[in-house]
Amino acid sequence: MKRGGYFITSLIGAIIGSLLTLYMAPNFIFNDIQTSNESQKDIQKNTQIVVNSGNHESVYKAVAKKAMPSVVGITTITVQRDIFFGIARQSSGVGTGVIVDERGYILTNSHVIGDGKAREVNVLFYDGSDDKAEVLWNDSTLDLAIIKVDKKGLPVAELGDSDKVEVGDIAIAIGNPLGLEFERSLTQGVISGLHRSISVNEYESVDDMIQTDASINPGNSGGPLLNSKGQVVGINTAKIQTGEGLGFSIPINTVKPIVDQFIEKGEFKRVTLGIKAVDVKSFEDRMGEELSVDHGVYVYQIMANSPAEKSGMQAGDVIVKIEDNEIKTLSNLTRELYKHRPGDVVEVIVNRGGKEKVLEITF
Repeated sequence: MKRGGYFITSLIGAIIGSLLTLYMAPNFIFNDIQTSNESQKDIQKNTQIVVNSGNHESVYKAVAKKAMPSVVGITTITVQRDIFFGIARQSSGVGTGVIVDERGYILTNSHVIGDGKAREVNVLFYDGSDDKAEVLWNDSTLDLAIIKVDKKGLPVAELGDSDKVEVGDIAIAIGNPLGLEFERSLTQGVISGLHRSISVNEYESVDDMIQTDASINPGNSGGPLLNSKGQVVGINTAKIQTGEGLGFSIPINTVKPIVDQFIEKGEFKRVTLGIKAVDVKSFEDRMGEELSVDHGVYVYQIMANSPAEKSGMQAGDVIVKIEDNEIKTLSNLTRELYKHRPGDVVEVIVNRGGKEKVLEITF
């Protein structure tokens, strides 16, 4: 009986111990997992990385639905004359544009409309209709142009803020690659770089470009580069032919002041300094003379009664800054002037004989 009683007591103790283990083990496991999760959260907080788990496919679809109606196809006819035989030859071109005002104002590249030399400019709309367009303004230095059609109530693209664009952001391009048979093609990628400079020739370059790996081909020129909200952050303009995934766009903030003036007044008045100038590098290469600055715009002629003359600017001055913005090339200077309006007063910093001088200019 004693052995039997001992056995029964041991058995009951084992059962109770097992039940306690089963009850307590999940609590220990849970506490261990909770501690691990808290440690992981601490790591994430320290690295400050936020992962967006949204459905990327829906982002692209939403952007396409929002932006596609405001994207147009542009066809041109340009007449070129043979300098030897005097024969006029017609050439056609295809590009893209984006509607920026419901009254028919369309933004595109200057080279799409032959830098203003196109004899005919025709616009194809999302609904299949087309209309002739008039070139209102273009600047080959910026490679931007504004054309207008005689239509109202057009779908307008939303312009974003290119100053807020960051490397790694979603980038979506819409355009007409290789012709209208592939009209309104959408390609996607990311913002690969900012403030890029592309050489146009030995002495000229286009500065402050947005780089993207979203596919950009001939015919995409003038089309929008969009962010994940469907806002236009750039105007597609170029691709490096020798490499893959190297496309470039002009930041939309460069042209915003011009677009706003057209929308507000129906015209655009550009301010001028009244100078003739070249990049410092170009001057040094051509003249064989080394200046006291590495970058800037060398002024070699000043127009009579111009804002530059009235401010005291002299031939031989090198413009290095306007307000707090560095001027390294003529392209920089052109972009900076587009920010201002007649009547504006600005400080222009020039290098004169190795010393900086501040001039006050009224446009």
